[in-house]
Amino acid sequence: MTESCKTSASESNVKEPIGLELQRIEEDCIHSGKAQFNAGDRWARYHYWLGIPSAVFSALAGAAFLKNHVDIAAGLSTFAAVLTALMTFLKPSERASKHKSAGDQYLSLRNDARVFREIKLQHACDEQSAIDGLDEFTKRRNELNSASPLFSRRDYETARDGITKGEAAHKVDKEE
Repeated sequence: MTESCKTSASESNVKEPIGLELQRIEEDCIHSGKAQFNAGDRWARYHYWLGIPSAVFSALAGAAFLKNHVDIAAGLSTFAAVLTALMTFLKPSERASKHKSAGDQYLSLRNDARVFREIKLQHACDEQSAIDGLDEFTKRRNELNSASPLFSRRDYETARDGITKGEAAHKVDKEE
């Protein structure tokens, strides 16, 4: 059986601004996470846009060489080499993976902050435990902001537009 704790007026006063700050963290995480996923999708497309033509040009160059079309084989080999060099330099698959991982971490932080705000905060028995909880979420957000790969303005704007259309809202949270 759990103990209930009585909340004083001053403790209620501190919980309200903590709840508001947690909502800001959730909102930041929704926007940043969705932008990271958009960036990951973009880099995954680049991976295919560079990789598939590179493989096709390589195969065609080999076929042209076997048919003694040396000039065509040389041209196709050059295109394949340029595309392969771009893939090696840009590492689109690796970048896509990093953006997806960052997006996952933002969504995890958002979910944890929401659960804390909606459930745990109201059961915190003292101001300090509520403040400590907020401090932990603020620290995680700041570390994630520092460590995450940069996304483009377009990734952010696409995320913002999708969020505005309700793409990031849970069905239970949408107004009927």
